Amino acid sequence: MGRLLALVGALIVAVLIAWTVQQPPKPRPASAPAAIFSAERAMADIRAFASRPHPIGSETNHAARDYLLGRMTALGLAPQIHRGVGVRQAPQLPGVLLGGEVENLVGVLPGRDRAAPALTLMAHYDSVPGSSGAADDGAGVASILEIVRVIAAQGRPARDVMVVLTDGEEPGLLGSNAFFRRDPMAKHVGLLINVDARGDAGRVQMFETGSGPGGDVALLRHTVSRPQASSLAVYVYQRMPNDTDFTEARRAGVAGMNYGFLGRQFDYHAASSTAATLDPGTLQDVGDQVLGPARAAAFGPALPAAAPPLTFSQLFGDILLAYPPAAGWLILLAAAGLLAVALARARRIEAFPWTDVARGAGAALFATLGAMTVLHFARRATGADFGYLEQRFLLAEASRWETALLLLGLGFLLAAISEIGRGRRQIAFLPLAAGLAGSLFGGFDPVGLGMGVAASLVALASYGRPVSRAGAWAGALTLGLVLAIAAQALAPTAAFIFAWPVALGALGAAATDLSERRGLPALIVLGLMAAVGVGWLGGYAHQAFLSLDLVELMTLTVAGAALLIWPLAQPAEGAPPERLIGPALIIVGLAVTVAVRVNDPYNARFPEASQVIYQQDQDAGRAWLVSLTPDRPGWSEAVLKSGGGKIAKLKAWPWAGPVDAGPAPVVPEPRPEITLVKQADGTLLLHAAPPAGGRRLVLGLQPDTPAVLVSADGVPVGMALPPGALSRVRWEAAPQGLSLVLRPSGPGKLAVSYSARLDRWPAGLPPLPRRPANVMAFNDSDSAYLTGSRRFAW
Repeated sequence: MGRLLALVGALIVAVLIAWTVQQPPKPRPASAPAAIFSAERAMADIRAFASRPHPIGSETNHAARDYLLGRMTALGLAPQIHRGVGVRQAPQLPGVLLGGEVENLVGVLPGRDRAAPALTLMAHYDSVPGSSGAADDGAGVASILEIVRVIAAQGRPARDVMVVLTDGEEPGLLGSNAFFRRDPMAKHVGLLINVDARGDAGRVQMFETGSGPGGDVALLRHTVSRPQASSLAVYVYQRMPNDTDFTEARRAGVAGMNYGFLGRQFDYHAASSTAATLDPGTLQDVGDQVLGPARAAAFGPALPAAAPPLTFSQLFGDILLAYPPAAGWLILLAAAGLLAVALARARRIEAFPWTDVARGAGAALFATLGAMTVLHFARRATGADFGYLEQRFLLAEASRWETALLLLGLGFLLAAISEIGRGRRQIAFLPLAAGLAGSLFGGFDPVGLGMGVAASLVALASYGRPVSRAGAWAGALTLGLVLAIAAQALAPTAAFIFAWPVALGALGAAATDLSERRGLPALIVLGLMAAVGVGWLGGYAHQAFLSLDLVELMTLTVAGAALLIWPLAQPAEGAPPERLIGPALIIVGLAVTVAVRVNDPYNARFPEASQVIYQQDQDAGRAWLVSLTPDRPGWSEAVLKSGGGKIAKLKAWPWAGPVDAGPAPVVPEPRPEITLVKQADGTLLLHAAPPAGGRRLVLGLQPDTPAVLVSADGVPVGMALPPGALSRVRWEAAPQGLSLVLRPSGPGKLAVSYSARLDRWPAGLPPLPRRPANVMAFNDSDSAYLTGSRRFAW
């Protein structure tokens, strides 16, 4: 019973630790001293410029620009508008050129040494069409203004503090591309701090570093308050297709750090993201985490020197542990030594066969694979497809969904550990059943079935007879050590997620001689080890849940937790009540998963997304009302049927796939102006101008002979245009149009498809009905798309 009480107590404390660490600080009022960051002061700016959607090129974006120019002037930054052209070929969008005209805002707080490389603070001030951008990136912009105010209140800094508020981040990092590729002021950047957001709440994390990051991490370690930063986040983010403005800076070789927050992602790019829904504690967290390193860089004698990457992670409080990646081998060596000592002493206290160690390693592997299978099944059982819009009903009840996953993962881990003491193989059928059941939701699931079969085979090989607690725990630690060694060899900056729990577990094993020592002191050691270690891992489980819709990754923390709770979770031989805890948690987790599936989460606070577009094919003289969301709310269905026809699937080149559409009347709308002129040097000048009110123009270029897109609005491009293939140019905020220079390999023809977006509902159509409170417009809903084509020959 003592171990059971210690286990329950440790898990409760671990949950409290993880929950406490993930809570943002209390926001400071506007009356806070001048030397302190105040979330309420920053919030005033958000309310002023981010109360309405303000996408690139819109009148509301111009109003936001003018407000920010005034604020930057009041702070002594002498701001200027840096107009330019951003042009990018995003790796995740092959055959697509992104571009547009931008208006970056650049201001400088003068330092004592004007020639020294500047500390640069960056955020983007544009929003997506359907959101006010209060969080993304109003929070970043307002935080930077408040940080600059604090720095200026301290006196003249040692070096310039440059503020860059970019335009056009949302349609493709256009402002940062224009700045870091073509703005002379980019050469003045010495250290860059970028702030962005993918939600409305939660802790702020430093998740990406720039060139030579070792010195920047050292600066962070000595100056930050309650850090949330790790080299694991950096490692994972660099392998994801996601981008922020920091991407362009990193490609330019700039040193720096990238910050963001992920909580309450339901509001990301949504109309529900407002100053009222933005957590002021999160805004305070931005200031608390960024101000320390920014102030140190502004007033320090020199910026951090470039240095090799470090392995680093937050622990608790203000502690950020960092060391050279090679030092990870010393941690693993110490863990191996402690484990060997503990194992030798434990066998002297009470001998057990070496096969127990092998079976324990197998049980730990089974616990990890089985938990992965069960979580995979739960994700499919929700009925949600993959994608941001597809999983919105999960985001609307994120806390409940995360609770279900944690109950299932922890429950399976406890069940796997308790059953190894009894040696019964029946537990092998649980992940197999989960793997098979996954195919009941969304069709045949080979991934889930494969994981379930693998887990079951491991269980059949590992279970079958009772295994001693000391031997099983030694096996689990051995498996953890092997995984940590592999991670250290393949990804040394990310290996700590395995190495630190192994080291802590080995230390606990040596202190309790692999749990064979009896008495209260041993239980206290094991309880503290489990509480602290699992509490720390719980923070990473939460970050994994927020960062990726890939619930299987949460089992990485399950594997670490197994090393720490094993001696408390494995009961004595027989069938004591302790063995029922795991199955009970699994049952509750499944019940919560069912509640997630059947619950209707949409209400006035979390409204369902609707995206209705008027599309007119100007070649065919036909028009449709189109719904672009995977799930069609009743409001959208009524709109699509308002034209009097049936809803059917429509295939059109602007859409990624078939969309729901109903017929609509054709109303007079002007066409874009598109011309092609052959120039004296043999190149072709293609000029395209959107109709009045058009803020985005997409061109599909399909030559019948090999060609190269040489430049776009004077910016070199060098993009190949394969014959017969449709290459796209997506251009923003160019009311006067854009000019493309093409170099064909010889005489030929060019088919040009166009899609012009108007930020308005056509005047000749009845206005859209009012949405109910539990439905909201999403992205560019309530706008018009004009499509058509032109053909040229030379």
